[in-house]
Amino acid sequence: MGKAGVACGRGNLPADTTSFVGRKEDVAEVKHLLARARLVTLTGVGGVGKTRLAVQTAAGLARAFPDGVWLVELDGLQDPALVAHTVLEALGVPDETGRGAAAVLADHLRERRLLIVLDNCEHLLDACAALAHDLLRAAAGLRLLATSRERLALAGEHLWPVSPLPLPDPGRPLPAGAWLRYPAMTLFAERAAAVDPAFAVTEENQERVAAVCRLLAGIPLALELAAGRLRVLTLAELETGLADCFRLPGTAKRGGEPRHQTLLAAVDWSFALCGPAEQRLWARASVFAGSFDLAAAERVCAGDDVRDLLAALVEKSVLVREGQRFRLLEPLRQFGRDKLAESGEAAETRRRMRDHYLDLAECSERGWFGPEQTEIFRRTRLEHANLRAVLDRSLTEPGELDAGLRLASTLWYYWAGCGVFGEGRHWLDRALALAREPGASRAKALWVNGYVATLQGDHDGAITMLEECRTYARRAGDDVALAYATHRLGCNLLVGDDVGDAKTLFEEARTRYRQLGELNSNVMLADIELAVASIFLGDLDRAGELCEEACATGDAYGEQWAHAYAIYVQALVALGRGDFAGAGEHGRHCLRVKREFDDLLGIALAIEVLAWNEAAQGHWEPAATMLGSAQPIWQAVGFPMFGSRYFGAPHGECESRTREALGDAPFDAAFRRGREYGLAEAITYALGDTTPSPAPGPMRATPLTDREQEVAILIADGRSNQEIADKLVISRRTAEGHVNRILRKLGFDSRAQVAAWAAQVVRL
Repeated sequence: MGKAGVACGRGNLPADTTSFVGRKEDVAEVKHLLARARLVTLTGVGGVGKTRLAVQTAAGLARAFPDGVWLVELDGLQDPALVAHTVLEALGVPDETGRGAAAVLADHLRERRLLIVLDNCEHLLDACAALAHDLLRAAAGLRLLATSRERLALAGEHLWPVSPLPLPDPGRPLPAGAWLRYPAMTLFAERAAAVDPAFAVTEENQERVAAVCRLLAGIPLALELAAGRLRVLTLAELETGLADCFRLPGTAKRGGEPRHQTLLAAVDWSFALCGPAEQRLWARASVFAGSFDLAAAERVCAGDDVRDLLAALVEKSVLVREGQRFRLLEPLRQFGRDKLAESGEAAETRRRMRDHYLDLAECSERGWFGPEQTEIFRRTRLEHANLRAVLDRSLTEPGELDAGLRLASTLWYYWAGCGVFGEGRHWLDRALALAREPGASRAKALWVNGYVATLQGDHDGAITMLEECRTYARRAGDDVALAYATHRLGCNLLVGDDVGDAKTLFEEARTRYRQLGELNSNVMLADIELAVASIFLGDLDRAGELCEEACATGDAYGEQWAHAYAIYVQALVALGRGDFAGAGEHGRHCLRVKREFDDLLGIALAIEVLAWNEAAQGHWEPAATMLGSAQPIWQAVGFPMFGSRYFGAPHGECESRTREALGDAPFDAAFRRGREYGLAEAITYALGDTTPSPAPGPMRATPLTDREQEVAILIADGRSNQEIADKLVISRRTAEGHVNRILRKLGFDSRAQVAAWAAQVVRL
């Protein structure tokens, strides 16, 4: 993950799986635009190659953006309120605070220099424009590259219309090998050879290839679809079929610009060449918002031999295969949705999708208390877009509200356990605002949302929801809801420093759980949180006993997520008893497990206790470094140590003792070094595996940021401040600021000293 925060690496651009043909001049021009403008929008019809051009351009600019180039895919998103959440997710920035996602994002970007590609904005135009406006104002080092069929209509926006690939003029004979000079023909030839290795463009067939490419107007997606048909058609049959298709009376009546008509006609023709079962699968698969697996296809697209049909549509270039999952390209998904609506099957297909993902979530909730937790986490993360689509439909379509309420609350293990507090709160708030009728489903949503609100630091909101749940439960005799609401109210009181009352509620909840025969990860947490309360009340023996019971339960059932919190509390107990070896072992064990779930709260707590343990042994520099590395993680979670006096006291004591032992300047240096670690580096350091540099870069470990390291190299090359500014596409004033900070951090007086230093530490 990136420096001083929790973003991953230096970007998330996908690797090329096919060649990039015919856009070198476009790439150069878009790069030039991005050097002058902070927002550039690539416009054009669907299938013309906007996404591919944007990704290729961004990849070529990676060196200019030390904090990364990032792709944000919006094609499967329907809820405008989640645009900022989706950007945070793409950047790997956990949204666990109670603040708005746009504000969290603005704070994360404020001091960074990065490029974000917002892909497929047209159906969320207003939300994308509003977010782009706010982010560009908040973060001076941000560049945005958007793709959309329409402009965002913001001041300062520069447009680059993406045209189809160049074609030879009709009526002019082509000399031998001329097809290599026309990108449309080159693309068609490469994709055709991929499906039929015997295919090659020759003097005899290049005129026919040119005719096919002209019929398809040089639109890349249309060319690729047509090339895929060469598995079953000859080139002559392909040309004849396309010519007949474009002569159909309905083709010219579609509306829109000619290129859009061309793409629709090409897709329509490809659809017509599919068998009836393949057509049904194409249409039904259009309900998926992201990629999907075979099990989902068999349930949602029921009625035929789905496995063979999937393979057939992959061969026809309709579906893209990604490992064990499948995906429709967005123009083909939109086409499929239209066909599904025409078929009259849309409502039934969406119901099957709802049932599949609700069943999947409920099965995962049950399986969460067992050895499959990490696999459940990974599967839920893969299905996030589809779960999001089902939630949105359930909360907007008549008669679906109860399913939406059930799904939002069933996913508590994902919202609370895997670092998705913000989006979980979004769906639970929406569902509860709509489903006002008291009942078991609303009661569960109330205690789940109260739990998430507590973790976000919204104590008042949590209490309101949990007390409503308890009142309903007592009146309705819902003992299950009463047990969970009582437990979560105790959790709220614990982090609010009302430890005595929290202990009473935990004891009550534990009694209720046992009477009901409930045993799961939540029940384990009641024991663990009671152990924390016991520590705060000075009873280490009671805390140790409770943790041993929880660990025994975890071992017996293969549960890891709650078990790791018990191990964390065991680290606190060991530290309180002066068992530093035991505290370190427990803290590292907890950290390794929490890393598997992206559980930021658990990660922060584990790093904290390891820092305290180092300080208790007089290992001051590691303690200061770990305190620094935990700070940005806490900022992502919410309040450091929950804003709690009891939780925060060991942190404060550790920090003050370490500062006193080291002195202000060494403490600040170590703390700053830790703060600049990314999440993965912070974990690695706390585990004692290696001592990483603040971020991967061209130099060995240094006190400089990535950008300052780049500037130092340019100084060593003899560049002036203006030349540095030109090279890095920054202002001269910004370049001068970097040089001054380098001199100050390294304690040097001249650029010559910087040059000599850089020459020694540059990686070979």
